[in-house]
Amino acid sequence: MFKKEITLLVFLLSLLNAFSQEKKAYQVSVIGFYNLENFYDTINQKNVNDDEFTPEGPRHYNASVYKDKIERLTEVLSKVGTDISPDGLAFFGVAEIENESVLYDLVNHSSIKGRGYKIIHYDSPDDRGVDVGLIYNPKYFKVLGSEPLRVPLVDENGLPRRTRDVLWVSGSYLGEEMHVFVNHWPSRRGGEFASAPGRALAASVSKKIIDSLMVINPNTKVVLMGDLNDDPVSPSVAKVLGAKGKAESVKEGELFNPWVDFFKKGIGTLAYNDSWNLFDQIIISYGFLPKYQEGVFFKEARIFNRNFMVQQTGRYKGYPLRTWDGMIYNHGYSDHFPTYLVLLKEVK
Repeated sequence: MFKKEITLLVFLLSLLNAFSQEKKAYQVSVIGFYNLENFYDTINQKNVNDDEFTPEGPRHYNASVYKDKIERLTEVLSKVGTDISPDGLAFFGVAEIENESVLYDLVNHSSIKGRGYKIIHYDSPDDRGVDVGLIYNPKYFKVLGSEPLRVPLVDENGLPRRTRDVLWVSGSYLGEEMHVFVNHWPSRRGGEFASAPGRALAASVSKKIIDSLMVINPNTKVVLMGDLNDDPVSPSVAKVLGAKGKAESVKEGELFNPWVDFFKKGIGTLAYNDSWNLFDQIIISYGFLPKYQEGVFFKEARIFNRNFMVQQTGRYKGYPLRTWDGMIYNHGYSDHFPTYLVLLKEVK
């Protein structure tokens, strides 16, 4: 009798051990950001400084160039994240796009049309006529609302200076509330430090809304992405946003920036004067960090920089293969590499 009880006990312990070691299943998804580098149409728009991106302009930007630009951008977008999710990007922010028309042509290209992407876009008051936008797969993201947020930038004389709006999109991502802010902050024209107040102001536009969301629920899931024209350690990011580079130091209601370690290792998304910057960032709130939760959580950050996207010769050798070399069409993709995050959600 005693021997049978021992045998039963061993069996139960082994069964318990098997259950404890059972692997969990996860749904994988990918979100990203890509600066599309001067993605204009060929039409001369009124009240927009886009003359150089027309057939008559100095770049001779005609239908053939426009079509090739789309081919190259979609070549990249069709590949980002597909090694881990066959659907590719669930949603992605874009910058340096002229209007909704170019995004429509982009998402309807044969290489990505099957994903059924939808577009969110507003015309910004930017002098160059470039905007930001969000492209999303409704299989993953259901949009509940969106609006452009004005950046009240002024010049040295205190007069309004037209720049890109911030795009705020609220929705449901795989069944839970999520807020996305797509940014393209003022450039470093005039010098990094002289132009820094403009980027600090742009950062505060999103931060004000984020703080109000966190008062309601400090675990709210927020994604702030964009070409910030600043690095992860710059004051606009580290101080105004308060985005921290160590996940373990992020508290409820705060932001985590997974790109800090990349930058400190000399890894970037664009190059200038033979040094790398990491302007293309995707910053997330604390709610993404706990791994034992029912919702979506953060796994890792990646830069998509395949060999075919890298300049192999000339003065820009080793840089992202840009669209233009001066006024000459370079048959490139963008002067920025796209960035993306891998997200997981446990499947019960």
